[in-house]
Amino acid sequence: MESVKMFYTIGEVADMFKVNTSLIRFWEKEFDVIKPQRNKKGNRLFTASDVDYFHQIYHLVKEQGFTLQGAKERLKIKTTGETDPKFEAVKTLKSVKIFLLNLKENL
Repeated sequence: MESVKMFYTIGEVADMFKVNTSLIRFWEKEFDVIKPQRNKKGNRLFTASDVDYFHQIYHLVKEQGFTLQGAKERLKIKTTGETDPKFEAVKTLKSVKIFLLNLKENL
């Protein structure tokens, strides 16, 4: 399964979603909920919470076809901490798929 780290670099986050780092930087500017920390060199360090927001943004924009404005409004509705049940189901199914594919490879 996937390992849990305290911080992820911009390259690691981009690799998770198979997108360019420029898209990650763009989403960081567009969505106020993503607030990466920076190290002494100025490199972005994203927390697991930030990565979870990227998952939601990716799901809304790339998979559901929302506009950026629509995704922003959807995320604002969820400021109470509740998440979209469909998003959670898709996320769980993807992790099960990865697990099963890894299991198949090991057989």
